[in-house]
Amino acid sequence: MFYTFPSFEIEAIAGLIPINLHLCKLSGHAQLRAHSHPHNHILKSLLELRSFEDLNHYPLSLDSLTHCQRENIKDSIIDMDNRFNKVLSSFDLLNVEFSPSFCLIDIFPSCFSFHPYTKHKDYNFEDYTNQLNNIVISSSLNLLHALIILDTKVKNNVAMSITHIHVHDRSIVKMIYHTANITSTEAELFAIRYGINQMTNLPGILKIIVITDSIHAARSIFDSSIHLLQVYSAAISKELREIFSTNSNNLIEFWKCSSQCD
Repeated sequence: MFYTFPSFEIEAIAGLIPINLHLCKLSGHAQLRAHSHPHNHILKSLLELRSFEDLNHYPLSLDSLTHCQRENIKDSIIDMDNRFNKVLSSFDLLNVEFSPSFCLIDIFPSCFSFHPYTKHKDYNFEDYTNQLNNIVISSSLNLLHALIILDTKVKNNVAMSITHIHVHDRSIVKMIYHTANITSTEAELFAIRYGINQMTNLPGILKIIVITDSIHAARSIFDSSIHLLQVYSAAISKELREIFSTNSNNLIEFWKCSSQCD
């Protein structure tokens, strides 16, 4: 059954990961422990200010050192600083946007809708793509409609977000943004937030149509429960609240468009 060393067989049966990966895991956990230290801890003074914006500048922080000085710093400090690049605040439990009876879903339940593709015998994928085409054409002919088309990809741990905004068959904005160490869902929410933010600068738009390949990311905007994307949800919710409060007739629709639609 096995063609490796006996120790590998035992690890496979017990579900243990290889020792080198386990050591990497322990090392990563140790590096992240610095986040729990008080602000006046010497380690936090050494780390770069981008990790702790509320700290005063320390003359021996990593961002103040020359290349030669950094070469003499222990690798563990450098690794710890690099690890902090992957730590982003996600929860925002006390944000007013998640307060009971203040959530968008409670105050503006009819101002937003989701349209995923659901297959059944009388409605196939071709019918759905034709419907999407008709929506794009009709919105292009209406001065009161705005079309936001999103696309996100993650490759080699670098996310690329692309946002196209069209009003009355005219391209208003095209944004391409690259960032590292985030998930595709976070990249999608960033693109949605950017598109909606641009809408606040375009008066007279009554309907926003968002075409995305990630409906579940859009749904998280209106999720008031505790989840990893609360920071993004709160920011987008605040901007949507401004749009809906300006005119009760303002609407936003989220339409699913998978890669098969290309």
